[in-house]
Amino acid sequence: MTEKRIRVAVTRKLPDAVEKRLSDLFDTVLEASDQPLSREALIARAKDTDVLAATLGDQLDAEFFAAIGDRLKLVANFGAGTDHIDVAAANARGVTVTNTPSVLTEDAADMAMALILAVPRRLVEGVRALERGEFQGWSPTWMLGHRVRGKKLGIVGLGRVGEAIARRAEAFGLSVHYHNRKPINPHVEEELAATYWDNLDQMLAHVDIVSINCPYTPATFHLLSRRRLGLLQPHAYVVNVSRGEIVDEAALAELIEEGRIAGAGLDVFERGAPNEKLLCAPNVVLVPHMASATVESRMEMGARVIINIKMFADGHKPQDRVILGLDSDREPKND
Repeated sequence: MTEKRIRVAVTRKLPDAVEKRLSDLFDTVLEASDQPLSREALIARAKDTDVLAATLGDQLDAEFFAAIGDRLKLVANFGAGTDHIDVAAANARGVTVTNTPSVLTEDAADMAMALILAVPRRLVEGVRALERGEFQGWSPTWMLGHRVRGKKLGIVGLGRVGEAIARRAEAFGLSVHYHNRKPINPHVEEELAATYWDNLDQMLAHVDIVSINCPYTPATFHLLSRRRLGLLQPHAYVVNVSRGEIVDEAALAELIEEGRIAGAGLDVFERGAPNEKLLCAPNVVLVPHMASATVESRMEMGARVIINIKMFADGHKPQDRVILGLDSDREPKND
């Protein structure tokens, strides 16, 4: 199979420069729409291509791979997360799956840190008060938030993004605590001045802010369950830039409404759109899955997709193959 004969089907509109490079290198079928393809269109596209450049909105489950025939050999995912792809089913059909790891790390960490600052300092509440004309001038007691410096940050999943958040947190005077299935490298732990907690329940009861940064798998579904959310102190905040399904969102909304959790900053949601109670809560900051939404990250994601496809076209193993069982994100245990 030569490079010129490689056919690449893109499932969604990508940045113009990325699309141009794909078209220069391969026989590329582009997608003009910025909306996910229907199930039927996705299957039809996959049947007629060697490489599927997929995105987060594409549900590539076992039934999908059973329905597409034998031509497809590579799913080059435009994104780091692959929980929307049944990698085992893909591999069983002879399809390699790649992703774009590490290029999103700094942007995701920036967003997490922005939420860690915005919620305790009531940033969005202040903006809304200005917009409603409620600001009458400086007051000693109005719109008081909480200082971040000196607080305890608990990171659930100290992988690439979690580590980048920890480095930012240290600069803001937060003490770093973390829960993984196993401790990180001792030298890195010492450098971050991070405290490891084997027991997630105990860490949650101890910290002031919780940052969710583990990958979403069946084992981490509702890792922060209603019971675990109930362990948080009433002044604690929850921040999530990973996957919405890791947190029991309905329980989070109810506990915030009842004053048993101080607030939350969320970039991801369990069911696509946020819980209605969270939308109405003044002490909650919601952003629409923007953690990786920078020009730089999108261009780097595209570059990694192209590299993976080029290596495949040249007969090599792509550099970013998703390998089942690889503990690259230091996923925490669901105890």
